[in-house]
Amino acid sequence: MAAPPPSDASGNDKQDFFKRVWAVVARIPPGRVTTYGDIAEHLGTRSAARTVGWALKAAVGRGLPCHRVVNRFGALTGKRHFEGPHVMEERLRSEGIGFTDDGRVRLDEHRWVPREPPPDVHAGT
Repeated sequence: MAAPPPSDASGNDKQDFFKRVWAVVARIPPGRVTTYGDIAEHLGTRSAARTVGWALKAAVGRGLPCHRVVNRFGALTGKRHFEGPHVMEERLRSEGIGFTDDGRVRLDEHRWVPREPPPDVHAGT
């Protein structure tokens, strides 16, 4: 299991990492998905894919398109954190996302990989 990012006594490093995850998720275009690992790698810590999931769980109520983040196989592993078991899939389908016969997102058609420089959560402060 990947450990969360190290934090100082106040937890600032972990909070900063979560904010950086949220900034990437906010940029995922409608009709596209990315993976926990893609986000972690973009932020410089490929082994922190699980921590990206924790950041998404902590994002409840922030209005982020968390439904657009899937696991590396296209499975909807975060679906249990939505209002119902089919909400994540329904949102993706409403955006035109295609699925395989076994219920996974067609990553070859819909994957978005973050390319812009990682967000700086301290910019403007």
